[in-house]
Formats: sequence, C-alpha cells, structure tokens
Amino acid sequence: MMEPDKAAFILEILPYAAVITGIAVTGWVVTTWMRIKNGYPLEGSWGNALHPNTDREAVERVKLLTNENAELRAEIGSMKDRLANVERIVTDDSHRLTNEIEALRAPKN
Repeated sequence: MMEPDKAAFILEILPYAAVITGIAVTGWVVTTWMRIKNGYPLEGSWGNALHPNTDREAVERVKLLTNENAELRAEIGSMKDRLANVERIVTDDSHRLTNEIEALRAPKN
C-alpha cells in the first residue's frame, strides 16, 4: 500500500500530467493534419516516409518532364544561335554586309 502523502502527491500531479499529455497529443494531431493538408509526406519515427511517392504515375511524370526539358533546352539553343546572327547583322556595318551578300550572289567558278 502507498503512503498517504505519496498518494496525495500523485493525485495532486495527475491533472497537470493529463493536461501536458493532452497538449502534446493535440499538437501531434494538428501537426499531422497540417502536413496532410499541405501535401507534405508523412514520416515515421526515424524520418522515413510512410507512403513514398514512387508510384508508376510519378515516374512517368518525371520522364515526361525530363523529355520536355530537353526539348526546351534544344529550342533555346537554336534561338540563341538565331539571335546571335540577328545581332551580328544589326551591329555589322552596312558596307561589309553588302559585300557578303554580293559575294553570295556572284557565280562561283
């Protein structure tokens, strides 16, 4: 059996312990709800994702985005080349440009 002063101490501390436990559990529930609401992955006790997002649809989406990225990079490269030619034509003196055009028109021997 417990001594009376220990039992009184436990009964006195019990409400505080219950409040602290309730606050901790409520905080955990709210944090988990906010993560789910905002699309963050849920993590286990060691920081590993509970539901890793490596399904087939995600892999296909990454492949499509990678291909699109490569196409856009190629298009930007060709646009840079064209822009360089336009800049050369615009900034070139007209006499040299005229000579180059006439050289292209002249018949080659």
